[in-house]
Amino acid sequence: MATTPEELNKAVDKTVDKLIDNDMWIALGQGAIKIVAIMLITFIALKLGRTAIRNVFRVRSKAPLKFSERREATLLKLLENVLTYVVYFISLMTILSTLGIDIKGLIAGAGIVGLAIGFGAQNLVRDIITGFFIIFEDQFSVGDYVKIGAAEGTVEEIGLRTTKIKSWTGELHIFPNGNITEVTNFSIHNSIAVVDVSIAYEENIEEAENVIQELLLSLPQKYEDLVNPPELLGVQTLGASDVVIRIVAETLPMKHWYIARMIRKDVKLLLDEHGIEIPFPRMVMYSRNEEFHAQPSHDKQRKLNGEKEEG
Repeated sequence: MATTPEELNKAVDKTVDKLIDNDMWIALGQGAIKIVAIMLITFIALKLGRTAIRNVFRVRSKAPLKFSERREATLLKLLENVLTYVVYFISLMTILSTLGIDIKGLIAGAGIVGLAIGFGAQNLVRDIITGFFIIFEDQFSVGDYVKIGAAEGTVEEIGLRTTKIKSWTGELHIFPNGNITEVTNFSIHNSIAVVDVSIAYEENIEEAENVIQELLLSLPQKYEDLVNPPELLGVQTLGASDVVIRIVAETLPMKHWYIARMIRKDVKLLLDEHGIEIPFPRMVMYSRNEEFHAQPSHDKQRKLNGEKEEG
């Protein structure tokens, strides 16, 4: 549709009038100031809310009835996440209201749309419900060492939708809670360290056991992670070149690897002090020349036998 010069001039004049309208610029400035103030208040509210939550748990830890540290860490992380979601939602609604958008109609429409989406968001609903029961039943907590599927590591975060696990090599595994069907938690009960010590067949086994037993009784004073003195079970197996003696020790959760390494080191040093040998592979080599000179050949043997018969 063709535009006449008169219509074009009117449009330009209208645009210029809007640009030089003081009321419009004042309204925009007030709106910008309000949005900045809302964002600042949001930041302060999050800071104060997280500090208040941590203070509540700090006071709670001094009460006679208190949660375990692992459960406190889980609930603390969860409440901080919920606080973040709520404050951000309120902040977003306030900013939209400042921009002149009808919040009531938006919320009503979002409710209807959310109901329709809910039928197709079954996985999301399942993740949230499963996450709630994981926290409610205390199946595992932040800081626990767990195994979920093929992933094994320390729980970094438990949310209402996902769980994050960090392996000891640094990888971060993120699982939707609805996909967690089987969990092995290594941090609830005490662990057991198993140490096998090899003794040479030539050594006195009873003497070796007595020496090791004296060492085991002194280890609880040396290592705080030991729950009870390690126990010497006795001869475990008879190998091709060694006698294997087994030691077991009850430790605090997830401390069995460290204690097992320390016990191996202490036992090795102790056996060396008492001259008790730990077997190691040996290779015996025979020289063909020595074997030839040591044993006469078949022809030479027959000749010697013939000389003896003639004599």
